[in-house]
Amino acid sequence: MKVIVCGAGQVGFNIARHLANEHNDVTVIDRSPKLIAKIQNSLDVQAIVGYASHPDLLERAGARDADMIIAVTLFDEVNMMACQVAHSLFDVPTKIARVRDQSYLKSMWQDLFSRDHMPIDVIISPEIEVARAAIRRLEVPGAFDMIPFADDKVQVVGVKLGEDCPVVDTPLRQLSELFPDLNIVVSGIMRNGKLIVPSSTDQLLVGDDIYFVAEKSHVQRALNVFGHEEEEARRIIIVGGGNVGLFIAEQLFEEDPKFQIKIIELKQERATYVAEKLPKAIVLNGDALDLELHKEANVAGTETIIAVTNDDKVNILASSLAKHGGCKRAISLINNHDFGPLTHSVGIDAFVDPRQTTVSSILQHMRRGRIRSLQTLAGGAAEVLEAVALETSPLVGKPLRDVKLPAGIIIGAIIHEDEVIVPRGGSVIKTNDIVIVFTRADVVRKVEELFTVKLEYF
Repeated sequence: MKVIVCGAGQVGFNIARHLANEHNDVTVIDRSPKLIAKIQNSLDVQAIVGYASHPDLLERAGARDADMIIAVTLFDEVNMMACQVAHSLFDVPTKIARVRDQSYLKSMWQDLFSRDHMPIDVIISPEIEVARAAIRRLEVPGAFDMIPFADDKVQVVGVKLGEDCPVVDTPLRQLSELFPDLNIVVSGIMRNGKLIVPSSTDQLLVGDDIYFVAEKSHVQRALNVFGHEEEEARRIIIVGGGNVGLFIAEQLFEEDPKFQIKIIELKQERATYVAEKLPKAIVLNGDALDLELHKEANVAGTETIIAVTNDDKVNILASSLAKHGGCKRAISLINNHDFGPLTHSVGIDAFVDPRQTTVSSILQHMRRGRIRSLQTLAGGAAEVLEAVALETSPLVGKPLRDVKLPAGIIIGAIIHEDEVIVPRGGSVIKTNDIVIVFTRADVVRKVEELFTVKLEYF
């Protein structure tokens, strides 16, 4: 696939890296010579210095025969114009744009991005994606990650195993014997920085980060089995009153007006704005690293702190200080993926990587086959896909024990006519069933082949 990426910042760089690793033909455009030099020195892609919305630059980048343009510069208007030019002059089939200003995304203007006006096929709002990711982690106390699939019938949950986990050193095949009512599939294990797609003989060890797939109603039971019995948070402190923090608070109040939410915002003007937008919240103007402000916010009586400023160090330190001050749980926004492995050691229970959420949104529209949704996990080492089983798929019509799945792929759940089925050896996937698949990133192409219509079908 030939792809033009407009913008070489953190998001653009990681999209280009991911696509290049999958052997796509990628060209990156950015007006910063420094960022383009970094791209050229790091990735096997073409890179051009210039303005992404200029027709001559897009033509030079190969827009006439491009399959997709992904516009993720820092400026919404440049992203939108690049997609417009790509459509009007070069007829690029798929156009994806990052749009951060929420005024463009209000429901009253929903026709703005239609084919007759500004033809953008997919709008990505990183702030909203990050906020939703933080809320999902809040919804499942004890988990460091949670992704819903199949209209939230199935959840993929990540948990860390501590010394109090009752099933450590237990082979996975014994879980169903010990807990007959535990209908889950352990699909991935992160151990010492490496991803393991486990077999039935693999054991769970203290310190493992594991991912399991379960019907939503079985998630809490599974968390208890893995040693997590945390209570749902009702008293919350949000550090950062920007778009992300504001959206989180708005969504939580919409879900339940009885949430007790305090917001710490450094800038006085922004704090005033947030206080006007959220009369039910308590907004504190000050430095999130000020211990006196922590006392004023009653950190000791707070169940969860969510730190979502634009500064990773502030997020990490504010979360760590809050945990030290008695807060039960901390969720942080971390832009620098190198900080991710360090978070647990400083008391952070879960973190959100905005690049991972954005890349997931884009990859969903690049995967071949009947892929309905997708999420990258474990820093990009794994993907979970929700796909529709076609009549021609080799998965259909025979017991799973007779299906030779490539190494690195696990079927996590099957949804047949709204019934969630935990796959066993005798389970049979039928045409049009929804299948949740956990896979190593390096064998995603093989998963796509399982859900792609074969030529002989026609």
